[in-house]
Amino acid sequence: MSKYTPYAIDTIAEHRRVLSLPSPEHPLIDVFRMEDIKHNPDKRFRALMLNVYCISLKKKVIGKVKYGQGYYDYDEGLMSFFAPGQLVATVPENHRLEGWCVAFHPDFLKGYPLARKIESYNFFSYAINEALFLSEKEEALMNGIADNILQELNTSIDGLTQDVMISHLELLLHYSQRFYLRQFNTRKPAHHQLLTEVENLLNAYFNDDELLISSGIPTVAYLAGQLNRSPKYLSDLLRNISGRSAQQHIQDHLLEKAKTLLTGSDLTVAEIAYRLGFDYPQSFNKLFRRKINQTPLEYRLLMN
Repeated sequence: MSKYTPYAIDTIAEHRRVLSLPSPEHPLIDVFRMEDIKHNPDKRFRALMLNVYCISLKKKVIGKVKYGQGYYDYDEGLMSFFAPGQLVATVPENHRLEGWCVAFHPDFLKGYPLARKIESYNFFSYAINEALFLSEKEEALMNGIADNILQELNTSIDGLTQDVMISHLELLLHYSQRFYLRQFNTRKPAHHQLLTEVENLLNAYFNDDELLISSGIPTVAYLAGQLNRSPKYLSDLLRNISGRSAQQHIQDHLLEKAKTLLTGSDLTVAEIAYRLGFDYPQSFNKLFRRKINQTPLEYRLLMN
């Protein structure tokens, strides 16, 4: 196997084996201490494709962790979230850290509302440099929830064990959502600078006719890539500080460009649609009417 080929982690037991940890107490859910992880020399494990959920709190890291194509230094305690299908790789030399990880297989959630709801937590798609930084009180609260799950794992299993652990997982996710919203608010100066960068980037894009014609309407993924953010993090951040998602910001600029062309050029509505990157004029008409409550032609006649 090539060192660039990710090694698939499909089970909780395999996850523990790769981390050189003892066999798990439960086949579908696990809690372990970061301090207990031992270096595994097998080169296949330098790149991992996680097919389980992982929620971790890490602090006092010596070494670097790789996420996707980039490295990140953990200089203080933070939380990170991984969903099935995500690539994680570690640099094993001198890798030491403290904290904990709650890992669980998607099958553990089957039959519970959380199986569907977990997809609504966008932070599972955030990049590692968009991790959640906790205050001391917040960290203590999260530690307590992880300890409660561990206690359940170490208690004799009965008919309510899974219900209790699911409840603790939901509580962990609810608090994570709350603390991310707090983080968006406490870092508003930097985030408002990012909003300015978004506006400048979109202004430049829509003012470049050649780029617009050749590449079409910019996507959220394009915007996020230009700003070194993950798409869902960018949308959540913009929605928090401006009330509008990244897609809505793109549409705002698209419609302003459309209005300029409708009132300041002799181009037909179809020609404007193609210039704006639409494959079909009908799609442009539909968006314009939905957002402006007029067709492009009605808007042109009213404004001229």
